[in-house]
Formats: sequence, C-alpha cells, structure tokens
Amino acid sequence: MNVADSIRLSSVLEQIGYLPIGQPEQADVIVLNTCVVRQSAEDKAIGRLSSLKKMKEQHPEKTICLMGCMVGVGDTTALKKRFPYVDIFSAPSDISTLLGYLLETSKVPTEDLRSIAQSILEKDEGFTLPLEMRGNAVSAFVPIVLGCSHACSYCVIPLRRGKEISRPPQEIIREIQSLAGQGIKEVTLLGQIVDRYGYDDPTYPTLAELLHQIHQVEGIERIRFLTSHPNWMSDDLLDSMQALPKVMPHFELPIQAGDDEVLRRMHRGYTSEKYLAIVEKIRARFPVSSIATDLIVGFPGETATQFQHSLDLLELAKPDMTHVARYSPRPGTYSTLHMQDDVSDAEKWERFRAVEHLQEQITTNINTQYLNNEVSILFEGRKKERWYGRTPTNKLVFVESPTPLIGKIKNVNITWTGPWSMIGEIAQ
Repeated sequence: MNVADSIRLSSVLEQIGYLPIGQPEQADVIVLNTCVVRQSAEDKAIGRLSSLKKMKEQHPEKTICLMGCMVGVGDTTALKKRFPYVDIFSAPSDISTLLGYLLETSKVPTEDLRSIAQSILEKDEGFTLPLEMRGNAVSAFVPIVLGCSHACSYCVIPLRRGKEISRPPQEIIREIQSLAGQGIKEVTLLGQIVDRYGYDDPTYPTLAELLHQIHQVEGIERIRFLTSHPNWMSDDLLDSMQALPKVMPHFELPIQAGDDEVLRRMHRGYTSEKYLAIVEKIRARFPVSSIATDLIVGFPGETATQFQHSLDLLELAKPDMTHVARYSPRPGTYSTLHMQDDVSDAEKWERFRAVEHLQEQITTNINTQYLNNEVSILFEGRKKERWYGRTPTNKLVFVESPTPLIGKIKNVNITWTGPWSMIGEIAQ
C-alpha cells in the first residue's frame, strides 16, 4: 500500500514540474513515506528522518514531508514538536496536503503547472505513471480499500490508516483503464482486507462483482488481489475466480498463528481448523494454485507448545510462502495495553528461523513439481543477463533470450527449480 501511495505521489509531483533525483542533498522536495507495522520499521524511519535535520538547517528552502503510517490519521501535534524541521505531515494515501502546501508557498514553478495542481486537487482524472515506470512497468498496484476496521489485537493499522473505506468502483475502473492505456498488463488490487471491498457501502459491488468489471478492461491480461482474510474468503469470490481466466490462482491468506488460543487472543475470529478447511476448499477448486500466508512468532504468552502448533499447521497447509514476523508491541494496540510481551527476543529469533527453515523445505518440494513442465510467464523486466517474470501462481522464473521479453506472455519450460525462483527456456 505504501508503494502504491509513493508511486501516486511521484506521478503528481512530476505533473506539476518536479523530477525524481537520486540524492536528497540535491532535492527540492523530500518525502519520507513510512511504515510502523513493526518497531524495526519505525526505528528505520526515525533514523532516516533524523539524518535530514542538519540538511534542513543548512538549506531551509528545502521541503521535507513526513508521510504514511508514522503520521497516521489523528492529531499530529506531538510529531510537530518532535520534528519541528519537517514542513508537512501527510496521512497515508494523502496527496493533497503536500500539493496544497507547494501551491500556497509558490513552489509550483509556472501558472500552467499551478493550474494543473489545482485541477488534481479538485478532481480525479485517472492515473499517469511516473516517468521511471513509463514503458518499463508491466504490473501496477491499485488500492481499492483504504484503512481497516477489523482491529486485530496486535495491529496498529486501524489506528494509523483509519477506518475501512472502499474506493468508488467507477474510480477504480477508470484508473485501471488508464493504466492499461499506458501498457500495464497486470493489476494487483490492494486492501488490508481486500475481500471486504464494498461492505461499507451497499451501493458498491462486492469484490467478486468488481472482478467481473475489471475483467472486461481491454489490455489487462492478469488480475491479482491481496490481502485476504479467512473470515471473508467467500464462495462467491471463489466462483468469480473460477469463471474469470484473467484472475490469477494465487491467494494471500494470513493465518498469523496455528494455535487456537493464540488466535483468540489475537482477535482473529477463526480457528486453525477453519483456516485449513478454507485451504482445502481452495485447492479442491484450483488444483494448480498457490497460497501465501503470514505468521507471527512470539506473540504474548505463546508457549513452546503453542508455537509447535504453528509449525504443525504449516506442515498441514503447505503454503507456497510464509511471511514470518517476530511480534513487536505497537503503541495503542490491545495486545500492548493488556498483554505482557513475555517471549524473549532470543526465543522469537529461534522461532523465526524455525519457520523459515520449514518453509524453505515446503517451497522446495512444491516448486519441484514445476520441473520439466510448461508454464505461462508474464515477463516484468531484466536482471543481469536474464529476463524474469511470474507464473499465474506467482512463482518467479528467469530465462535467457536475445529477444526483449518485457510485457510479453510466453510459455516456458522449467529446467531448474529452487525454493525462491526457477529457471526455464522459452517453449518452441
């Protein structure tokens, strides 16, 4: 979501006369877009922000904008006192505050560009890719649900990004049509709980219905969405995925813990048995599919036995990927206010590495099944001497080819598989 916000803001700044530059010392406007989902991310943001203080003192004409979850959607008084050298504090997905400031302080260079800036503030006219993506990007993120209202006990997102709000469907379709016109072939729909799209407005379609509308956009070849929630993975959604060949059979379905008592204290709203039943249902409907999950280790009170239940669940579910995180107390969350962070950092790291080791074994075995098989790849770019792209199940594949492949969909014979990528040859 932060990547999508940064891309959107970059595009707007370019439209009003700014250009990207690699070194902050040479920049007129510096935007630090922040994540605070874990303490390590917040510490990194604070460190980067502190490094800009001296620069601002030496060059007061520079504009510094702090954006994203560190700012949140509430009162910024404390942040302004802590970082008085920051000019602008922008909430997640907020572009208008910085744009308005640049207009008010006459930092939009010409009258024509000021007119463009004012037009951007007043209405939505689709989406123009930033310069570095034009002609190079094949896929793009499209936020469709902003914020979250589910309030898991450990999660700071509802506090920082605000309540769940679905974007108007016509705005989403217009944006995707605009992206398709700029060469984008794959869109990934984003939401903290993307399956809940439309639940906050009875006049909006459901995600299942929205997929049908997006499927009709000419030029879009592949559609993905994330992140799902086990409580909202409906049969209607699975029905739509089966009926729409452009929707890729890849599921981002977090479990967070494999022990029911830990899940209860996390306020997740389901059991491990229910999660496994959903996994079974997905694989019955989509024999060739992939599932990625999220797992937190070291949640307050998690015993060694309860952690073992998480490993046991991974053995049963066999996800293609597990995004594992060590529990980190976040200010204002229920778990921080009411639970003791009683699992040592050393134990969290040990559990973290155990999950990584198990997942590597699982993924290695899954990927071996692709060996000597032919798969369809949408090529996204080039690294060193190899072109790379992804299968419908989101597997990364590299091939060598003298012919440029970016943006093309080709059948590829897989000749080598590893846990995190594969190598293949273009099928004749």
